[in-house]
Amino acid sequence: MTRRRLPLARATLRLAAIVALTVTLLSLLGMGLQYRLVAARLMQAQTSLLAADLDGFGALYDQRRIIALRQAIDYRAAAATGDEMLLLQDRGGTVLAGTRPDWPATLPALGDDFTADKAQVFTDSGQNWLGVGRILPGGFPLLVARSLAPMEATLAALRRAIAVLTLGMLVAGCVVGWIAARGIMGRITRINALADKVATGALDARLPGPRAPDEFGLLETHVHAMLDRIEALNRATHRLSDSIAHELRTPLNRMAQKLGQLQGQDALVDDLRDEMRKATRVFDALLDISRAEADQGTGGGLVPVDLSTLCLEMAELYEAVAEDKGLSLAQDVAPGQTILGDRTLIGQMLSNVLDNAVKYCAPGDHIRLALAETAGSIRMTIRDTGPGMPADLRAAAFERFTRAERDRALPGHGLGLALVRAIAARHGARLSTPDTEKGFELQIDWPKLEP
Repeated sequence: MTRRRLPLARATLRLAAIVALTVTLLSLLGMGLQYRLVAARLMQAQTSLLAADLDGFGALYDQRRIIALRQAIDYRAAAATGDEMLLLQDRGGTVLAGTRPDWPATLPALGDDFTADKAQVFTDSGQNWLGVGRILPGGFPLLVARSLAPMEATLAALRRAIAVLTLGMLVAGCVVGWIAARGIMGRITRINALADKVATGALDARLPGPRAPDEFGLLETHVHAMLDRIEALNRATHRLSDSIAHELRTPLNRMAQKLGQLQGQDALVDDLRDEMRKATRVFDALLDISRAEADQGTGGGLVPVDLSTLCLEMAELYEAVAEDKGLSLAQDVAPGQTILGDRTLIGQMLSNVLDNAVKYCAPGDHIRLALAETAGSIRMTIRDTGPGMPADLRAAAFERFTRAERDRALPGHGLGLALVRAIAARHGARLSTPDTEKGFELQIDWPKLEP
């Protein structure tokens, strides 16, 4: 049986990445909102400073008009540090006072009051400013602006801090997520390891050590209870099959011996003996199936077997039988294919399959036995051009006593493929019946013998 193991590293990394990304995205959302609040507060502070400047200039203008305003701007311009922009012009555009020689082209003059209601962000000489432009009564242009460079520097530093913090949180989230995921995946791996053992037939396998008082511990408890029940039912089924086969085969043998004492009815005695031999063979087949199923997954008694040689021997043995019935049996067996198995059981399996092919094929049909190495297994293929299997029986082909109505007249009890399945399971082989245009094909994929 081919088992698929959970890719621990990939699943753990994926879970750790999800945890880290989730934590980081939530943190980024919070820091993004905080950044917008800080930016709004800083802009509000700049607007308040601008409004304070305008209020001061407005108070001076109310006292002595342009003269007081010009003196105040001269005084401020002399002490300017580069963070403020002031300009007062006359009607002809001549500079009366200020920190610059001309009016910035990117700031239109709007209104004639000293409020900051219509403050605008504009760019001058590669620097952003928050300012207002006014045309005072009498046609005197006034510009008051504050540089946004300090605010932008603060926001840039905040962005860098957020980037560093995000990177740190991402790394920390990956580490924490990895640790948490390793713990979770370790618990899952324990259960998967148990499932792998049970899949090979080891129904008595159990998880070692105490179980934790959590959801995983409860799951392990339920799995153990389920396996206990399955094991008990399986033992009961095997005991029943063995008991029926043993108990009924013995009286049949005794009756066959007593038939020899009857005189004068030789034909009847021969018929009864033949029927008893058929019944005994059925019980023998049931016992073989039960033994193979009971040994499934144990691995005991299996030794290296040259499957190529065994296939050639069985093909040679049945070639003569096929010729007697007008059939052709060909073989295409790759040499040197070795598996771990029971040679007797594998021979019995091949005998059943080839015997079925010969029995159900008509003169002129062909039978082919092939053995080849594939990427992950050694594939044995038995194919014939006979009547094939009815579509309604394909799902139950390997169940006991499965026979088509058309084959009731032929000898047999529908146990051959059931035994084939039991022997395949005993060796961890996988059975499949691919669709064919004509006839029946059985593929058996054997596990490779690791060196």
